[in-house]
Amino acid sequence: MKLLPALSYVLRAVSYGLLAAVVLLILVPDLRDGNNLSFNIFQPTNSKEAPLSFATAVAKAAPAVVNIYSESIERGNYYQNTPRKQVKLGSGVIMDPGGYILTNYHVVVDANLIIVVLQDNTRLTAELIGSDEITDLAVLKVAADSLPVIPQDDSLTPLVGDVVLAIGNPLNIGQTVTQGIISATGRNGLSSTNYREFLQMDAAINDGNSGGALVNSNGDLVGITSAQFKRLNSQMNIQGIFFAVPYKLAAKVMRELIEHGQVVRGWLGVGSDSYNPNLRGFVINAVTPGGPADRAGLEVNDVVHKIGGQEIKSITHALDIIAETNPGAQLEFSVYRQDKLLTISVIIGEFES
Repeated sequence: MKLLPALSYVLRAVSYGLLAAVVLLILVPDLRDGNNLSFNIFQPTNSKEAPLSFATAVAKAAPAVVNIYSESIERGNYYQNTPRKQVKLGSGVIMDPGGYILTNYHVVVDANLIIVVLQDNTRLTAELIGSDEITDLAVLKVAADSLPVIPQDDSLTPLVGDVVLAIGNPLNIGQTVTQGIISATGRNGLSSTNYREFLQMDAAINDGNSGGALVNSNGDLVGITSAQFKRLNSQMNIQGIFFAVPYKLAAKVMRELIEHGQVVRGWLGVGSDSYNPNLRGFVINAVTPGGPADRAGLEVNDVVHKIGGQEIKSITHALDIIAETNPGAQLEFSVYRQDKLLTISVIIGEFES
Protein backbone atom coordinates (compact mmCIF):
# COMPACT_ATOMS: atom_id res chain seq x y z
CA MET A 1 0.00 0.00 0.00
CA LYS A 2 2.99 2.30 0.50
CA LEU A 3 3.62 2.02 -3.23
CA LEU A 4 0.58 4.07 -4.19
CA PRO A 5 1.58 7.28 -2.32
CA ALA A 6 5.07 7.02 -3.80
CA LEU A 7 3.70 6.59 -7.31
CA SER A 8 1.32 9.50 -6.81
CA TYR A 9 4.21 11.66 -5.66
CA VAL A 10 6.28 10.76 -8.76
CA LEU A 11 3.38 11.45 -11.11
CA ARG A 12 2.79 14.86 -9.56
CA ALA A 13 6.47 15.74 -9.90
CA VAL A 14 6.51 14.65 -13.54
CA SER A 15 3.35 16.69 -14.24
CA TYR A 16 4.87 19.79 -12.68
CA GLY A 17 8.01 19.26 -14.71
CA LEU A 18 6.09 18.92 -17.98
CA LEU A 19 4.07 22.01 -17.16
CA ALA A 20 7.26 23.98 -16.45
CA ALA A 21 8.77 22.76 -19.76
CA VAL A 22 5.71 23.87 -21.73
CA VAL A 23 5.85 27.32 -20.12
CA LEU A 24 9.55 27.62 -20.97
CA LEU A 25 8.95 26.62 -24.60
CA ILE A 26 6.25 29.28 -24.89
CA LEU A 27 8.32 32.02 -23.28
CA VAL A 28 11.66 31.11 -24.90
CA PRO A 29 11.08 30.13 -28.59
CA ASP A 30 14.80 29.40 -29.11
CA LEU A 31 14.42 26.28 -26.94
CA ARG A 32 12.13 24.75 -29.57
CA ASP A 33 15.12 24.28 -31.87
CA GLY A 34 16.57 20.91 -31.07
CA ASN A 35 19.92 21.96 -32.54
CA ASN A 36 20.20 24.98 -30.32
CA LEU A 37 20.51 24.03 -26.66
CA SER A 38 22.93 26.80 -25.70
CA PHE A 39 20.35 28.69 -23.63
CA ASN A 40 20.72 31.99 -25.47
CA ILE A 41 18.45 33.59 -22.89
CA PHE A 42 21.53 34.10 -20.77
CA GLN A 43 23.44 35.78 -23.60
CA PRO A 44 23.08 39.49 -24.43
CA THR A 45 20.95 40.24 -27.51
CA ASN A 46 21.47 43.03 -30.05
CA SER A 47 18.30 45.14 -29.82
CA LYS A 48 19.65 48.05 -31.93
CA GLU A 49 17.03 49.18 -34.44
CA ALA A 50 17.83 49.95 -38.08
CA PRO A 51 18.30 53.70 -38.70
CA LEU A 52 15.53 55.67 -40.40
CA SER A 53 16.46 55.97 -44.07
CA PHE A 54 14.95 57.27 -47.32
CA ALA A 55 17.44 55.33 -49.44
CA THR A 56 14.71 53.14 -50.99
CA ALA A 57 12.67 56.18 -52.07
CA VAL A 58 15.75 57.83 -53.56
CA ALA A 59 16.72 54.64 -55.41
CA LYS A 60 13.26 54.54 -57.03
CA ALA A 61 13.10 58.22 -58.03
CA ALA A 62 16.66 59.44 -58.61
CA PRO A 63 17.36 57.62 -61.93
CA ALA A 64 14.47 59.57 -63.53
CA VAL A 65 15.89 62.98 -62.53
CA VAL A 66 18.13 64.46 -65.23
CA ASN A 67 20.43 67.44 -65.67
CA ILE A 68 19.44 70.08 -68.21
CA TYR A 69 21.76 72.55 -69.91
CA SER A 70 20.08 75.15 -72.13
CA GLU A 71 22.28 77.23 -74.41
CA SER A 72 21.29 80.58 -75.86
CA ILE A 73 23.17 83.11 -77.96
CA GLU A 74 23.28 86.67 -76.62
CA ARG A 75 23.85 89.31 -79.24
CA GLY A 76 26.51 91.86 -78.44
CA ASN A 77 25.65 95.45 -77.55
CA TYR A 78 26.95 98.61 -79.17
CA TYR A 79 30.36 98.22 -77.52
CA GLN A 80 30.64 94.45 -77.98
CA ASN A 81 29.43 93.04 -81.28
CA THR A 82 30.63 89.49 -80.70
CA PRO A 83 27.75 87.11 -79.83
CA ARG A 84 28.18 85.33 -76.52
CA LYS A 85 26.95 81.87 -75.55
CA GLN A 86 25.03 81.65 -72.27
CA VAL A 87 24.28 78.33 -70.55
CA LYS A 88 21.49 77.90 -68.02
CA LEU A 89 21.55 75.01 -65.57
CA GLY A 90 18.50 73.10 -64.41
CA SER A 91 16.99 69.71 -63.70
CA GLY A 92 14.18 67.69 -65.24
CA VAL A 93 11.97 64.68 -64.50
CA ILE A 94 11.34 61.82 -66.95
CA MET A 95 7.56 61.33 -66.96
CA ASP A 96 7.19 58.81 -69.77
CA PRO A 97 9.42 56.00 -71.12
CA GLY A 98 9.00 57.48 -74.61
CA GLY A 99 11.09 60.51 -73.65
CA TYR A 100 8.78 63.25 -72.30
CA ILE A 101 10.49 65.31 -69.60
CA LEU A 102 9.04 67.99 -67.31
CA THR A 103 11.16 70.96 -66.25
CA ASN A 104 10.75 74.65 -65.43
CA TYR A 105 9.87 77.24 -68.04
CA HIS A 106 12.57 79.63 -66.85
CA VAL A 107 15.24 76.94 -67.37
CA VAL A 108 14.65 76.63 -71.13
CA VAL A 109 13.11 79.97 -72.13
CA ASP A 110 14.79 81.47 -75.24
CA ALA A 111 17.13 78.46 -75.53
CA ASN A 112 18.71 77.69 -78.89
CA LEU A 113 19.96 74.27 -77.79
CA ILE A 114 18.80 72.05 -74.91
CA ILE A 115 20.99 69.19 -73.70
CA VAL A 116 19.68 66.52 -71.32
CA VAL A 117 22.18 64.43 -69.36
CA LEU A 118 20.91 61.18 -67.83
CA GLN A 119 22.28 59.75 -64.59
CA ASP A 120 24.45 57.31 -66.58
CA ASN A 121 26.01 60.40 -68.28
CA THR A 122 24.20 59.77 -71.60
CA ARG A 123 23.82 63.12 -73.40
CA LEU A 124 20.71 63.73 -75.50
CA THR A 125 19.47 66.70 -77.48
CA ALA A 126 15.96 67.72 -76.42
CA GLU A 127 13.11 69.31 -78.35
CA LEU A 128 10.90 71.88 -76.64
CA ILE A 129 7.30 70.63 -76.98
CA GLY A 130 5.65 73.54 -75.19
CA SER A 131 5.86 75.80 -72.15
CA ASP A 132 3.55 77.55 -69.69
CA GLU A 133 4.81 80.68 -67.95
CA ILE A 134 1.92 80.76 -65.46
CA THR A 135 2.95 77.50 -63.78
CA ASP A 136 6.64 77.85 -64.75
CA LEU A 137 6.54 74.50 -66.55
CA ALA A 138 7.89 73.21 -69.85
CA VAL A 139 7.80 69.84 -71.62
CA LEU A 140 10.82 68.45 -73.47
CA LYS A 141 11.13 65.39 -75.71
CA VAL A 142 14.23 63.28 -76.28
CA ALA A 143 14.66 60.53 -78.84
CA ALA A 144 15.20 57.57 -76.55
CA ASP A 145 13.35 54.45 -75.41
CA SER A 146 13.09 52.51 -72.15
CA LEU A 147 14.04 55.49 -70.02
CA PRO A 148 13.65 55.29 -66.23
CA VAL A 149 10.34 56.92 -65.23
CA ILE A 150 9.58 58.65 -61.95
CA PRO A 151 7.01 56.73 -59.81
CA GLN A 152 3.59 58.42 -60.08
CA ASP A 153 0.40 58.00 -58.05
CA ASP A 154 -2.65 59.78 -59.49
CA SER A 155 -4.52 59.41 -56.18
CA LEU A 156 -1.80 61.18 -54.20
CA THR A 157 -2.91 64.24 -52.21
CA PRO A 158 -0.05 66.19 -50.57
CA LEU A 159 -0.73 67.21 -46.97
CA VAL A 160 0.92 69.74 -44.69
CA GLY A 161 3.48 67.86 -42.62
CA ASP A 162 4.30 65.21 -45.25
CA VAL A 163 8.01 64.38 -45.46
CA VAL A 164 9.40 65.26 -48.90
CA LEU A 165 12.74 64.91 -50.69
CA ALA A 166 13.99 67.33 -53.36
CA ILE A 167 16.24 65.74 -56.01
CA GLY A 168 18.18 67.85 -58.48
CA ASN A 169 21.56 69.20 -59.57
CA PRO A 170 22.19 72.36 -57.52
CA LEU A 171 24.99 74.57 -58.78
CA ASN A 172 26.08 71.74 -61.11
CA ILE A 173 27.81 69.88 -58.26
CA GLY A 174 25.99 66.64 -59.10
CA GLN A 175 22.73 65.02 -58.12
CA THR A 176 21.80 65.99 -54.58
CA VAL A 177 18.95 65.06 -52.23
CA THR A 178 17.57 67.42 -49.58
CA GLN A 179 14.85 66.62 -47.06
CA GLY A 180 12.03 68.60 -45.48
CA ILE A 181 8.28 68.74 -45.02
CA ILE A 182 5.40 70.33 -46.87
CA SER A 183 4.84 73.63 -45.07
CA ALA A 184 1.66 74.75 -46.87
CA THR A 185 -0.47 74.05 -49.92
CA GLY A 186 -2.28 76.40 -52.29
CA ARG A 187 0.41 79.06 -52.10
CA ASN A 188 0.95 81.95 -54.53
CA GLY A 189 4.62 81.05 -54.60
CA LEU A 190 5.85 82.73 -57.78
CA SER A 191 5.62 86.46 -57.36
CA SER A 192 5.14 87.10 -61.09
CA THR A 193 1.78 85.30 -61.14
CA ASN A 194 -1.42 85.06 -59.15
CA TYR A 195 -1.63 81.29 -59.42
CA ARG A 196 -2.52 79.75 -56.06
CA GLU A 197 -1.82 76.03 -56.33
CA PHE A 198 1.86 75.85 -55.42
CA LEU A 199 3.25 73.71 -52.62
CA GLN A 200 5.46 75.41 -50.06
CA MET A 201 8.15 73.27 -48.44
CA ASP A 202 11.44 73.63 -46.59
CA ALA A 203 13.53 71.08 -48.50
CA ALA A 204 16.39 73.30 -49.69
CA ILE A 205 16.67 74.03 -53.42
CA ASN A 206 19.15 76.24 -55.25
CA ASP A 207 19.95 77.29 -58.81
CA GLY A 208 20.17 74.06 -60.76
CA ASN A 209 17.42 72.36 -58.72
CA SER A 210 14.80 74.11 -60.86
CA GLY A 211 12.67 71.52 -62.64
CA GLY A 212 13.77 68.66 -60.42
CA ALA A 213 11.63 66.19 -58.50
CA LEU A 214 9.93 66.56 -55.16
CA VAL A 215 9.05 63.06 -53.94
CA ASN A 216 7.56 61.54 -50.81
CA SER A 217 9.06 58.84 -48.58
CA ASN A 218 7.80 56.17 -51.01
CA GLY A 219 9.59 57.79 -53.96
CA ASP A 220 6.31 58.95 -55.59
CA LEU A 221 6.38 62.28 -57.41
CA VAL A 222 4.79 65.05 -55.30
CA GLY A 223 5.76 68.05 -57.42
CA ILE A 224 8.22 69.82 -59.71
CA THR A 225 10.57 72.09 -57.75
CA SER A 226 11.19 75.70 -58.71
CA ALA A 227 13.85 78.17 -57.55
CA GLN A 228 12.01 80.95 -59.38
CA PHE A 229 10.83 82.68 -56.18
CA LYS A 230 14.37 82.94 -54.89
CA ARG A 231 15.66 84.11 -58.26
CA LEU A 232 13.07 86.89 -58.52
CA ASN A 233 13.87 88.03 -54.98
CA SER A 234 17.64 87.75 -55.01
CA GLN A 235 18.08 90.63 -52.57
CA MET A 236 16.06 88.91 -49.85
CA ASN A 237 17.59 86.55 -47.30
CA ILE A 238 15.12 83.70 -47.78
CA GLN A 239 15.43 80.66 -45.54
CA GLY A 240 13.26 77.57 -45.49
CA ILE A 241 10.69 78.84 -48.04
CA PHE A 242 10.73 76.98 -51.33
CA PHE A 243 8.06 76.07 -53.85
CA ALA A 244 6.97 73.26 -56.15
CA VAL A 245 4.19 72.75 -58.69
CA PRO A 246 1.92 69.92 -57.41
CA TYR A 247 2.09 66.68 -59.39
CA LYS A 248 -1.58 66.68 -60.44
CA LEU A 249 -1.33 70.23 -61.83
CA ALA A 250 2.01 69.49 -63.51
CA ALA A 251 0.61 66.33 -65.15
CA LYS A 252 -2.44 68.23 -66.40
CA VAL A 253 -0.28 71.01 -67.86
CA MET A 254 2.00 68.40 -69.47
CA ARG A 255 -0.94 66.73 -71.21
CA GLU A 256 -2.16 70.11 -72.51
CA LEU A 257 1.30 71.02 -73.81
CA ILE A 258 1.78 67.66 -75.54
CA GLU A 259 -1.67 67.82 -77.15
CA HIS A 260 -1.91 71.53 -78.01
CA GLY A 261 1.55 73.02 -77.53
CA GLN A 262 0.10 75.50 -75.04
CA VAL A 263 -2.28 75.68 -72.09
CA VAL A 264 -5.60 77.32 -72.92
CA ARG A 265 -7.33 78.86 -69.89
CA GLY A 266 -10.61 80.62 -69.39
CA TRP A 267 -10.64 84.22 -68.13
CA LEU A 268 -13.26 86.18 -66.18
CA GLY A 269 -11.59 89.54 -65.62
CA VAL A 270 -12.23 90.15 -61.93
CA GLY A 271 -10.10 90.56 -58.85
CA SER A 272 -10.80 89.14 -55.40
CA ASP A 273 -8.94 88.67 -52.14
CA SER A 274 -11.74 87.72 -49.77
CA TYR A 275 -14.24 84.89 -49.32
CA ASN A 276 -17.59 85.45 -47.58
CA PRO A 277 -18.31 82.33 -45.46
CA ASN A 278 -21.86 83.45 -44.64
CA LEU A 279 -22.90 83.81 -48.29
CA ARG A 280 -20.48 81.06 -49.34
CA GLY A 281 -18.90 82.96 -52.19
CA PHE A 282 -15.99 85.21 -53.16
CA VAL A 283 -16.29 89.00 -53.13
CA ILE A 284 -15.42 90.88 -56.33
CA ASN A 285 -13.20 93.87 -55.51
CA ALA A 286 -12.14 94.79 -59.07
CA VAL A 287 -13.55 94.37 -62.58
CA THR A 288 -11.35 94.63 -65.68
CA PRO A 289 -12.87 97.21 -68.07
CA GLY A 290 -14.07 95.51 -71.25
CA GLY A 291 -13.45 92.02 -69.83
CA PRO A 292 -15.96 89.15 -69.77
CA ALA A 293 -17.26 90.06 -66.29
CA ASP A 294 -17.65 93.73 -67.22
CA ARG A 295 -19.53 92.91 -70.43
CA ALA A 296 -21.87 90.56 -68.54
CA GLY A 297 -22.70 93.14 -65.85
CA LEU A 298 -20.82 91.83 -62.81
CA GLU A 299 -19.94 94.61 -60.37
CA VAL A 300 -17.56 95.39 -57.52
CA ASN A 301 -18.88 94.05 -54.15
CA ASP A 302 -20.92 91.32 -55.86
CA VAL A 303 -20.56 87.99 -54.02
CA VAL A 304 -20.26 85.09 -56.47
CA HIS A 305 -22.06 82.17 -54.82
CA LYS A 306 -22.22 79.64 -57.69
CA ILE A 307 -20.56 79.20 -61.07
CA GLY A 308 -22.14 76.80 -63.52
CA GLY A 309 -24.25 75.36 -60.73
CA GLN A 310 -21.25 74.64 -58.49
CA GLU A 311 -21.25 76.23 -55.06
CA ILE A 312 -17.99 78.10 -54.53
CA LYS A 313 -15.82 76.71 -51.71
CA SER A 314 -12.91 79.14 -52.03
CA ILE A 315 -11.37 81.73 -54.32
CA THR A 316 -9.02 79.07 -55.67
CA HIS A 317 -11.98 76.80 -56.41
CA ALA A 318 -13.62 79.59 -58.43
CA LEU A 319 -10.41 80.30 -60.35
CA ASP A 320 -10.08 76.60 -61.18
CA ILE A 321 -13.62 76.43 -62.58
CA ILE A 322 -13.04 79.47 -64.76
CA ALA A 323 -9.54 78.42 -65.89
CA GLU A 324 -10.78 74.98 -66.96
CA THR A 325 -13.70 76.40 -68.97
CA ASN A 326 -13.11 76.72 -72.72
CA PRO A 327 -12.99 80.32 -73.93
CA GLY A 328 -16.28 81.23 -75.61
CA ALA A 329 -18.34 78.99 -73.35
CA GLN A 330 -21.21 80.48 -71.34
CA LEU A 331 -21.49 80.03 -67.57
CA GLU A 332 -24.34 80.95 -65.26
CA PHE A 333 -23.23 82.96 -62.20
CA SER A 334 -25.36 83.09 -59.04
CA VAL A 335 -24.52 86.41 -57.42
CA TYR A 336 -25.59 88.17 -54.23
CA ARG A 337 -25.94 91.91 -54.79
CA GLN A 338 -27.25 93.95 -51.87
CA ASP A 339 -28.92 90.86 -50.36
CA LYS A 340 -30.60 89.93 -53.65
CA LEU A 341 -29.72 86.73 -55.47
CA LEU A 342 -29.20 87.34 -59.21
CA THR A 343 -28.40 85.00 -62.09
CA ILE A 344 -26.00 86.48 -64.64
CA SER A 345 -24.76 84.75 -67.82
CA VAL A 346 -21.08 85.29 -68.61
CA ILE A 347 -19.23 84.34 -71.81
CA ILE A 348 -15.76 83.27 -70.65
CA GLY A 349 -12.77 84.86 -72.39
CA GLU A 350 -9.30 83.48 -73.03
CA PHE A 351 -6.50 84.17 -70.59
CA GLU A 352 -3.38 85.69 -72.11
CA SER A 353 -0.17 85.65 -70.07
